[in-house]
Amino acid sequence: MTEPEQDSYQDGNALAGPLREIFAVDVTAALGQCVHCGLSGPIASLRVYGPGPGMVARCPGCEEVVLRLVRGPDSAWLDMRGTVNLRIPLPG
Repeated sequence: MTEPEQDSYQDGNALAGPLREIFAVDVTAALGQCVHCGLSGPIASLRVYGPGPGMVARCPGCEEVVLRLVRGPDSAWLDMRGTVNLRIPLPG
């Protein structure tokens, strides 16, 4: 296996601008797709349970967990492994 060239990649800091742009929008308007049943729809259509230690959002079609959000005093954890993709409309 050959070593990749030193300049062929950037570190994760290269994502700072693009991710700031994406997460500065209302994510409830984003379209998500359930890993389990394939249903697509806006995040606002998910069934959210909580608040407890966190919030759990389930698919309205199959009731499987699509995402989990837990907030601590200085951090947030977002688990989206139940989502195939997330299509976020960006301002023109």
